[in-house]
Amino acid sequence: MPSIRIGFATDFNLLNELVGIGTTIPTARLDVVGAIRADNSAGGGGVSTITRYDGFSNSLQTLGNTVSIAETSKGNLNSISGEIIIPDGKTITVADGVSIGAGRLDSLTVLKTFDLPSGGTSGRVATSERGSTRYNEDLGQLEFYTGYEWRTVRSYDGSGRGRGVFAGGYTPAFTQVIDYVNISTFGNAVSFGELDTAKYVAMHGFADSTRGLFNGGYKNTVGTGTNNEMHYITIASTGNSIDFGDLIGGSNWGRAGASSSTRGISLGGYGGAGNVIDYVQIQTIGNALDFGDLLEGGFGFSAMTSPTRCVISHGYGSSKLQTIQMSSKGNSVTFGNSSDSSKYTNGGSNSTRGIFYSASTPAESLLYTIIISTFGNAVEFGELAQPKTGTYPGGIGNVASNTRLIFGGGQSPAADNRIDVVLFSTYGTSQDFGDLTVARAYSGACSDSHGGLGGF
Repeated sequence: MPSIRIGFATDFNLLNELVGIGTTIPTARLDVVGAIRADNSAGGGGVSTITRYDGFSNSLQTLGNTVSIAETSKGNLNSISGEIIIPDGKTITVADGVSIGAGRLDSLTVLKTFDLPSGGTSGRVATSERGSTRYNEDLGQLEFYTGYEWRTVRSYDGSGRGRGVFAGGYTPAFTQVIDYVNISTFGNAVSFGELDTAKYVAMHGFADSTRGLFNGGYKNTVGTGTNNEMHYITIASTGNSIDFGDLIGGSNWGRAGASSSTRGISLGGYGGAGNVIDYVQIQTIGNALDFGDLLEGGFGFSAMTSPTRCVISHGYGSSKLQTIQMSSKGNSVTFGNSSDSSKYTNGGSNSTRGIFYSASTPAESLLYTIIISTFGNAVEFGELAQPKTGTYPGGIGNVASNTRLIFGGGQSPAADNRIDVVLFSTYGTSQDFGDLTVARAYSGACSDSHGGLGGF
């Protein structure tokens, strides 16, 4: 048999019953050097069923063997332009350390499981592409990159989540009552239990998704000294509080509480030690530890948290908005200013927006808002339908979910049982939610679904 067929020049070669196109030394029955194009004509398989040009396959490809994708220079992996389906037991491996720059995998069908990138908070990639998703092993949550920062994704299973709890307060006597509301509904509060050892006023509260703490305040009688005790409850159940430990000390009346999914923070306080910041690990039991100092001390603050940052509103003795990082220790820094400063404030947040009420006279009812992820001044949000005033105006317990902020009780001017609600997504005046079981001001409050726990 001749090695060159007339009419095909040297592009078509025969050698040892092997056919070579574009090569004079074929190594297979058909050895083609260069691109192949087939027209999808009927056939028994192989190239007759594939349309292919310049390295791209335009039809759906099912992989029968393990495929390794190495570095590419352009396009959607520069090899397969349709979908990749991975059958059971087969894998795709992207070469270790290889970065796919301009291209991406647009369609990936996985029949069983798919493992996301994972690691601790310190392992986050600072320059990740917007929309990147990973599992944070430190937080035990999924998180995604917005293009500016990492935020956690939080799912709620509906088994008791979304509960806000109010404890103690001034009636004008002191009360041990603990009651709760379901934040997603409207209605009156329901009895939860009692504080375990005494009656308290002007406590502060914080919580993770399962446990709430109520801390500090005056014990039994206003003016007899401050109290450093901490008490905890299990939010999904009802019952009396249990001793947790002690705050470091100092001025524990009129402090603010903030929390992430793991850590609770107490800050401020009435008197000479109003710049103190303490912290505890919520799922442990024990005394608080030193966190740092406030840039401007005082009392009557509100704390508004995302999973990573706490923003502290102004209070008596402070005209600034301040901020700290929840996962680290250190002093606060300036966040911005408020146009309505040096007054008792009451508020809370979802994972992105904080809202607080500030008043010193019966005529004032304004609500203010900040965006936690940015630095800047507070702006007007709306109004509280029923202003709360008193010796230290406000005295409201606040609980929040990812959609709603609730204001419970307060002075107007006597102790009040009214509960009001605002939506984080809607500017405007608060609506009536229901009533507390006992009219009171300056109660401690916490919830199991606030902004420090994540979510959108």
